[in-house]
Amino acid sequence: SLWIKSVFFSNSASWFRRGPSTPDPNTPAGAPRVPSRNLFTKDTLMDLYVYVSQEEVFSDFNNTDALFWFHRDLVYGDWTTGEDGDGCYQHYKEMDIPEKVQQNGSLYIHVYFTKSGFHPDPKRKGQYRRLATVHATRMMNKFKRRKFQKTKNLLTGETEADPEMIKRAESHGPVEIISHWHPNLTINMVDDHTAWVKGSVPPPLDQHVKFDAVSGDYYPIVYFNDYWNLQKDYYPINETLTKLPLRLTYCPLSLWRWQLYAAQNARSPWNFLPEDTYEQSDEDQDSVKVALLETNPYLLGLTIVVSIVHSIFEFLAFKNDIQFWNSRQSLEGLSVRSIIFGVFQSLVVLLYILDNETNFVVQVSVFIGLLIDLWKITKVMDVRLDRENKIAGVFPRLVFTDKSTYVESSTKIYDDMAFKYLSWLLYPLFGCYAVYSLLYVEHKGWYSWVLSMLYGFLLTFGFITMTPQLFINYKMKSVAHLPWRMLTYKALNTFIDDLFAFVIKMPMMYRIGCLRDDVVFFIYLYQRWIYRVDPNRVNEFGTSGVDHSQNNTANAAPASITDKPEGQKKND
Repeated sequence: SLWIKSVFFSNSASWFRRGPSTPDPNTPAGAPRVPSRNLFTKDTLMDLYVYVSQEEVFSDFNNTDALFWFHRDLVYGDWTTGEDGDGCYQHYKEMDIPEKVQQNGSLYIHVYFTKSGFHPDPKRKGQYRRLATVHATRMMNKFKRRKFQKTKNLLTGETEADPEMIKRAESHGPVEIISHWHPNLTINMVDDHTAWVKGSVPPPLDQHVKFDAVSGDYYPIVYFNDYWNLQKDYYPINETLTKLPLRLTYCPLSLWRWQLYAAQNARSPWNFLPEDTYEQSDEDQDSVKVALLETNPYLLGLTIVVSIVHSIFEFLAFKNDIQFWNSRQSLEGLSVRSIIFGVFQSLVVLLYILDNETNFVVQVSVFIGLLIDLWKITKVMDVRLDRENKIAGVFPRLVFTDKSTYVESSTKIYDDMAFKYLSWLLYPLFGCYAVYSLLYVEHKGWYSWVLSMLYGFLLTFGFITMTPQLFINYKMKSVAHLPWRMLTYKALNTFIDDLFAFVIKMPMMYRIGCLRDDVVFFIYLYQRWIYRVDPNRVNEFGTSGVDHSQNNTANAAPASITDKPEGQKKND
């Protein structure tokens, strides 16, 4: 579930990027803080001025070309007027592109709300009033990084990349900063009359509530809302564009909804990790928003609930997995080779995501999983340091030997037999996939080819490595040795992943992976049903339901898993 973690963790992490409320440096320590009021009362008549300029600080109010939109007599807190009866108004216009903007320059929008009859220009005496003017500025274009990876067919040296992109990569480097444009922007006026106390506004709202230094009251909150602008709808600004279309929408906004938007866009000063830690691809950012826009509300609510349950089950599976291997006394019935192969699989995944610069959260998750798999090795094998036969005469050699409970049981025979049959299928598939990857897929180099080929093979055919345990269960006619609690939690998480696969757009290979895990678990359930519980069988803790020490006077002890009748062994 790495893909789901990277998407949902990065989106939910914004909710936890908080910092303490900003104290007011002008308020003496211990001085009483007086509640303030909104400078614009309910139903105040307002005029809207919108200017577009290349200057971050705007002062050219007499330039009629800079005035993008003027709307008279808006009503503050009105939710019934407008074109659709919801208090919203729209204005559309296509603007000429300045030459500097075409060359990665910036374009700013300056929004002024004034009480009716006033003007935002401070130079107009008698028409300007400080407490009657609300101002907000925002850069309209968005700078995005475009990465270019030089890939080629390792045999022919050819590439299908755009020749123009190759030239730009050679001239600008592998990472290019490009200005992008989105044609829609919403200007929200928050309908709020809370008696905020200066210096006590909770974060992240304190970044938006602006107080007047003289009166102590606060200005209405103007919020630029582009949350629903999908990343796929942004397009680069370059020499080929001659016009920039812009549709501005003015709408009132409730305090509760504004808090949700502000929390999503918050950036905490306490965040000690770099911003790249939470960086997502455009597809990942859009996937959650598309799910919110297009998914049935009931299904969406169910998805949110099960995502929380998913995290709980994942923690319980982790806890029970540790408990199982920590208290395990016997390896009878368990595939040791599958545990060793799991270490190799986790190592390949970690190296692959490091080579492809996946975000930090996924890297940490995979690394922790690798450490757990390495720890399991110490539980299924005897690990010691051989100080006599040192590597290069300096470093002690690690020696791995099978535990006696594994060697002396029939499990090792069945495990070797399962991997023997498995190799007949795996090796040809592995060879074919390697040849296919080399002939038809482009790579950065031979190292990347090896990693991508191994990763793709494991992703496609990795479920085959689950079959040795099924084979051992079949040969032993028992499933009592399996960690059922851990398997149940992981299976429930797989079913939850199936739900995500329907709600969120994701790679088809991931959906197939969820389906194959479901099939394997149902086979486990079928084996549990046909192999009824026998008190003579050894459970996951290495004990059985019969105390053999009390049956010493018996002529023959009950048959155990490893001591089967000769006829049954032949049938096996």
